[in-house]
Amino acid sequence: MKHSTLIPVVAAAAALLAGGCSGGAKKGWGGGVPVLVAQAISTNVPVQIDPPPVGHVLPFSTVTIRPQIGGILSEVHFQEGQEVHKGDLLFTIDPRPSQAALASARANLARDEAQLANARIQFDREKKLFEQKLVSQDEFDTSRSALDALEGTVAADHAAVTNAALNLEFTEIRAPVDGRTGSLQFYRGNVVKAPDDTLVTVNQIHPIYVEFAVPEQYLPEIKREMGEKTLPVAATYQNLQGPPPQGELTFIDNSVDTSTGTIRLRATFPNEAGRLWPGQFVQVQLTLSELTNVIVVPSQAVQTGQNSQFVYVVKKDGSKPDETVEERPVVSGINYQGQTVIQSGLRAGETVVTDGQLRLAPGVTVSIKSAILSTNAP
Repeated sequence: MKHSTLIPVVAAAAALLAGGCSGGAKKGWGGGVPVLVAQAISTNVPVQIDPPPVGHVLPFSTVTIRPQIGGILSEVHFQEGQEVHKGDLLFTIDPRPSQAALASARANLARDEAQLANARIQFDREKKLFEQKLVSQDEFDTSRSALDALEGTVAADHAAVTNAALNLEFTEIRAPVDGRTGSLQFYRGNVVKAPDDTLVTVNQIHPIYVEFAVPEQYLPEIKREMGEKTLPVAATYQNLQGPPPQGELTFIDNSVDTSTGTIRLRATFPNEAGRLWPGQFVQVQLTLSELTNVIVVPSQAVQTGQNSQFVYVVKKDGSKPDETVEERPVVSGINYQGQTVIQSGLRAGETVVTDGQLRLAPGVTVSIKSAILSTNAP
């Protein structure tokens, strides 16, 4: 009795399932195959090196601050890691020994200048007497030699004064460039020795360099494009806030690294906001050129078949209210930010399937579950 009741129910269910399967996607049973779609658009796409190379951030210049004279470090005028500007006072070395040396040099100069003035008077007198033949040649030559010697002494005194004044100036150590200071190596009260001791290092980071390497196959195109225009470079890194810093390519190395088959490049960034830091690793986006008014679709819309690539294009059947798909062969180009350039086979405004392709075939009815009317332009 139980078997006779169960068999008709199973048979009815099997018949219903068979009927649903035979209707299939062609008739749109259940609303058709659910798919996600997007619209092909015309836009401009930059041509960049893919994958983006990894770059290394370098300071524009690195200056090691060393004392030019020895002495006691009497003052440090900045904090470690502080931004400094060219000409800012960084250190003061005890100036008293240098001040004393300058005073001594000036005193020697004053003494010798007085002796020189007297020697000139004596020489002028000896010259008149010699012309009157009242003194001998030896006496005249001796007077002239004394004058010449004192002129040399005074010249040496002037040089000594200049040197002493320079040493006094060296007691104030100023920043030679704009930059950021590193850690201090000597502190107030330490005795520093010239020129061996390193007091601090200043890195100039406005502007700043990013060095990176690309495969040598890109070198001809880079040289050609760089000869015609400035090549923009962007740098990105993890947890970057806001748009990526922008710079430009400024240097191509003069040889290819034979061990890696790459060429070293350098980009210069203004780095006004200080978002790039020496020693940092970044992803570099070097833009070689730009494709204008090209057709792009989301990369997941492009499928690979046995003979070529294709996309499923959603079409409206004029005789039916349902939407069906057409398998359209395409020729794809470069990828950029999740978009693929379609070189041929598709027009702007056509709708393509971006998800659900595994259940599709030409002419299958589809149900658009989440229509995206346009893609995000690159």
